[in-house]
Amino acid sequence: MSDPNPQSGSPDKEPASEAQAAQTALGNTEQAESATAPGRPAPEPKPALGRLFLDNLWAANTFTVTLLSLVLAIVVGAVLMIISDPDVLATYSYITSRPSDALNSSWTLVSEAYANLFKGSIFDPEAFSGWLNGTNGWEAVLAPISETLTYSAPLVFTGLSVALAFRGGLFNIGAQGQATIGVIFAALAGFLLPLPPGLHLLVAVLAGALGGAIWGFIPGILKARAGAHEVINTIMLNYVATYFLTWLIVQNGVQDPNRTDAISKAVDSSAQLPRLLGDNLRVHAGILLAVLATWAVAWLLNRSTLGFELRAVGANPDAARTAGISVTRTYILIMVFAGILAGLGGSNMVLGSTASALTPLVVAQIGFDGILVALLGRVKPWGVLLAALLFGALQAGGNRMQSYSGISLELVTVLQALIVIFIAAPALVKAIFQLRAARAARLQTSLAKGW
Repeated sequence: MSDPNPQSGSPDKEPASEAQAAQTALGNTEQAESATAPGRPAPEPKPALGRLFLDNLWAANTFTVTLLSLVLAIVVGAVLMIISDPDVLATYSYITSRPSDALNSSWTLVSEAYANLFKGSIFDPEAFSGWLNGTNGWEAVLAPISETLTYSAPLVFTGLSVALAFRGGLFNIGAQGQATIGVIFAALAGFLLPLPPGLHLLVAVLAGALGGAIWGFIPGILKARAGAHEVINTIMLNYVATYFLTWLIVQNGVQDPNRTDAISKAVDSSAQLPRLLGDNLRVHAGILLAVLATWAVAWLLNRSTLGFELRAVGANPDAARTAGISVTRTYILIMVFAGILAGLGGSNMVLGSTASALTPLVVAQIGFDGILVALLGRVKPWGVLLAALLFGALQAGGNRMQSYSGISLELVTVLQALIVIFIAAPALVKAIFQLRAARAARLQTSLAKGW
């Protein structure tokens, strides 16, 4: 018999559905009343994406502190330019009567100095216009970048050397000495070994790396076996390397027979790094090796088992030893790898376009500048590369600033020191610019330990 009510086949479901619908309606009504009830605050809307970006930007994070440190260094450098120029300083004696003289002269001095710093390191609009007009070639346009890359290449290697030791818990002050031994080995291989092109360059580069490795192994084995502090050992080895270079240059077979001063024979052309943009521009293949070394160090630290052990020993040697990691072996390897990198930086100085022979000052200060580069780069490989480019730009632009604006080249060294000082004191930058606290606490991490 047919059912008179078609819906009566599910008598248990129909009442439940009606009750559920009633309850849902009642709940929606209560939520609406609670949202509009007086005395209850409405839920705050989510901030816009742009607002979140600005809030995070003006916080004491690594990027903001580094950028504002550069700004502070530029401002302090401008003040030093003004007070060191007697003509500009004289206008301040009557600033109350004619303030425009002091302001105009100060602005002219500072703007021209920093403009020349930019033109000598990155881009010169006049050279570009001359290239378009046909008054000069394209080499003049790329000359600033060429100089920046030339000065940056050895700093990348020494900066990586110091940074790698930092990450392993060691303070490698000996990058200067390791670079010195590296330049000695590279130069000796460059003018003493009669080898064909290509192979000669490879042997000279590897010889520089070997020299740095030997000079890094000495403080490494002393630290691992005898517990001797690496700071003392590396500082003393810097002096040993410097005086050994001075003695070696004037020895028979090394000194240039046509010269009476302290200079060695010239490195053969077959052992010199090829120039990337022709003979008129100094940038050479050393910058490509520097980028490759940066990638290799980043892979070593972040992707390899040895890098994990290195960071573990740097974080806590006792815990690493308990976990079965050989702290002795790790300390030795850290200093050997640091020496290899510094030795490659030294070889760039004599196999590249900076010099072609050994002199007492052939290494300059690339080892000590590498400490600043490592600190500025937050002891991270790619950060070290960017920091080296900045320091190279300051060095390249400082030469033009001295020639065209009459500003002392030592001011560039002051700017470098100021940048590192402000970066090493993030609390000072945070207080000056009233920055909010960063979400991550990584900014307060000790740079001296490097982890």
